[in-house]
Amino acid sequence: MDEVLKEYGMRLLVNEETGVRMQLVSIIGEIEGHESASSQTKTTKYEHMLPILASLEQSDKLDGILFLINTVGGDVSCGLALAEIAGLSKPTVALVVGDSHSIGVPLSVAADYTVIAPSATVIIHPVRMSGMVLGAPQTYEYFRLIQERITGFIAAHSNVSEDTIEQWMITPGILSRDLGTILVGRQAVEAGLYQCVGGIHEALQELQQRIAKNRTDICS
Repeated sequence: MDEVLKEYGMRLLVNEETGVRMQLVSIIGEIEGHESASSQTKTTKYEHMLPILASLEQSDKLDGILFLINTVGGDVSCGLALAEIAGLSKPTVALVVGDSHSIGVPLSVAADYTVIAPSATVIIHPVRMSGMVLGAPQTYEYFRLIQERITGFIAAHSNVSEDTIEQWMITPGILSRDLGTILVGRQAVEAGLYQCVGGIHEALQELQQRIAKNRTDICS
């Protein structure tokens, strides 16, 4: 168990009174994609996470999943792949602590319900790419399509429209015009991005309530 916690940031949580079994899954640091990050960089490797999500979905001994999110973003394509958290049939709750930046935003809204810590921050900004970029019409079209995938996903899993998300992306900032928008804790809830301000207690309470309802629905 300690090795699983150390390697993947996962722990099985069992409520001794109710027998409810919940899996804690951490999405921490940079979302590492097809290129390996520096060994000094804390990462969540998507090629590890996808099989884990599949195994959690298939487990008959698991009632629900709590995602603990503190990420600066990372690979767009791989982040959107991980956002298929939304396709899990088991009850899911996400808790944002620290940061949920860039591609971490679609990840954080993918759960059935999202709690954000009062001091946690969300940054929404335009799509960026590192390395050499060709200034051709095809390149800008590709950027636009990627951005539409992101805004469409966030809008589909929150109470924020695509137009509003696009406006957040281009809000002028003091550092650069594409700084985007920073939302802190309650601001993210009031904007319609998440459902609740709270911490681990609130997140676990919500997950257990959803599990109880799910059990009732199955039995009825």
